[in-house]
Amino acid sequence: MQEMIANLAMGFDTATTPMNLLYCFFGVFLGTFVGVLPGIGSLAAISMLMPLTFYVPPDTALIMLAGIYYGTQYGGSTAAILLNLPGTPSSAVVCLDGYPMAKQGRAGVALAMTTFASFIGATFGIIVLTMFAEMLAQVGMSFAAADYFALMLLGLVASSTLAAGSPLKGIAMVLVGILLGQVGTDVQTGLPRYTFGSLSLADGISLVALSMGLFGVSEVISNIAGGGHAGSVYRVTLRSLIPTRKDVRESAAPAARGTMLGSLIGALPGTGTNIASFMAYVVEKRVAKNPKKFGTGAVEGVVAPESANNAAAQTAFVPTMTLGIPGDAVMALLLGVLIMHGIQPGPRLIEAQPTLFWGLIASFWIGNIILVILNLPLIGLWVRLLSVPRQILMPAILVFMCIGVYSVNLNVFDVWVMIAFGVMGFTMIRFGFEPAPLILGFILGPLVEQYLTRALLISGGDPMVFVQRPISAGLLAATAILLIVTVYGSLRRRRKVEP
Repeated sequence: MQEMIANLAMGFDTATTPMNLLYCFFGVFLGTFVGVLPGIGSLAAISMLMPLTFYVPPDTALIMLAGIYYGTQYGGSTAAILLNLPGTPSSAVVCLDGYPMAKQGRAGVALAMTTFASFIGATFGIIVLTMFAEMLAQVGMSFAAADYFALMLLGLVASSTLAAGSPLKGIAMVLVGILLGQVGTDVQTGLPRYTFGSLSLADGISLVALSMGLFGVSEVISNIAGGGHAGSVYRVTLRSLIPTRKDVRESAAPAARGTMLGSLIGALPGTGTNIASFMAYVVEKRVAKNPKKFGTGAVEGVVAPESANNAAAQTAFVPTMTLGIPGDAVMALLLGVLIMHGIQPGPRLIEAQPTLFWGLIASFWIGNIILVILNLPLIGLWVRLLSVPRQILMPAILVFMCIGVYSVNLNVFDVWVMIAFGVMGFTMIRFGFEPAPLILGFILGPLVEQYLTRALLISGGDPMVFVQRPISAGLLAATAILLIVTVYGSLRRRRKVEP
């Protein structure tokens, strides 16, 4: 306990420097802003600001990007409640009861309860991260190259099969991401791979251009193609934000259950906030004495998913920072930022970079307090912001993305790469292919290859090394079972649909 307190004290020393405080405030404010805007999300925001991280220390960069990530979880419910348009995918379930509450004149109560539920979920998630991160890192220290290969392979398969939509399409996107990750110069041989003679591809495809294209440009194209929104927004006053005793009483247990569930799900590789929020809603509906009230303005249907997705947003850093396995696409981007700064994520991260790790955790406490202070007074601003037509807002965002991706390498080629992947991402979404598993494959693919090669070199080329070690054998067995169950379930559902 004393060691943990000492670590947190060191973390607060790092997080409370003027620069880190400024970037933390900027991150959470921008995250809330992006979360309020329907259709953009944390992926696009982090992708746009990734070029900025090259000019600041890694701890400052991570504090800002993490603030954007969990800040969007706070702001995502605002548009869902006021307009029935989720600001983030994880806040989509809030529409089911949040918007009916707004139509009943209780939009202020819904917004206030989501803010409090978000803070409760986030606080518990930070506690879990603080208490168990080092323990998980020590377990990871005992992993060999074969174990890491099996663990990352399981993370890739879990990420693809647990994605929304067809699991087979998720697996296909992971494979495409792995293929794209092979572009560039082979680390082992020094030979170019899939560069087609282009010097611009010698260092591989830019992660910034890829992510900004898939998640930023594609969302801009999708929003412009769908037209701007100019509907009415429900008015919210400060007095209407005060909940009744009944609201507080009915929210306590759902917030606790959502927090526990979100903390557990967020710590698992390949899950993320989307699954946490939807599962929390399903659990509340099943344990409720009157399930029929869900969908008509039940405060439980707003509080449970909000506490779950914010708890999951914090505990998602557990596998990312301690094992190097991102839980979702946003975590994959943060993993990429660490790698670009020359920092290797994994069990040795806490030992090698203690100020970065504990400074990040301390910034979570600071950022969540800032979010509570910011959210309620600025609700009026967010309401006015939602009245801006998207056909004006989205082109401006596109210009900033072009400037951002160009500034990384001062190479126009990266801008064209971003645009190409933007068109590709828009087309993929139209055909039901999610781009998020592609990013996971792009980030983890080279690492999977690296540990595969290392394990085979150590064993003298004997593939039995992967089944001789209990950890790697168990992880590979879990991967095989997950693949079989996924393919079988997908084929079974397809047979039911076919006449």
